[in-house]
Amino acid sequence: MTTDRASARRQAEAILAELDGIAATAYRDPTPNPTIGAAEPVPQPGRPPMSQKATDASALMLAAGAASLPIGGATSLVLYTLGHVSPTALAIGGAAPVALILAIGSLIKAASRGMQGIGAEHHHHYAGPVHQEHHTVSTQTRGLFAKTINKQ
Repeated sequence: MTTDRASARRQAEAILAELDGIAATAYRDPTPNPTIGAAEPVPQPGRPPMSQKATDASALMLAAGAASLPIGGATSLVLYTLGHVSPTALAIGGAAPVALILAIGSLIKAASRGMQGIGAEHHHHYAGPVHQEHHTVSTQTRGLFAKTINKQ
């Protein structure tokens, strides 16, 4: 029994001696990093670091802001000019676009009525006895629940 203990002790001492000869593979230095100067951090020029989505949104807002400048300038110019106009000229200027739209609408309506009459006359030529029926149906849709009435 003593020989087993003695041999186990020799093996353990040999293993410990081998471990003492192995060099360390990693080391963490506990001292704090040295500071370079005592000045506070200074913001760098340019855009601050952002995500791609935030950068895209920022560029879109900048473009929309720049695009609104001509519209705002034109509106300001029109309002400034209208401040020097007489009320009669202002009323004529306000009614002119409405009159133009009404005239174009009546022209379109008259043109569509004229197109309905084109091709209304039919000519049919038959070489035997023919029975021909012609029906005209007028439809009216009325009410909240849209009741349709067909009359012949």
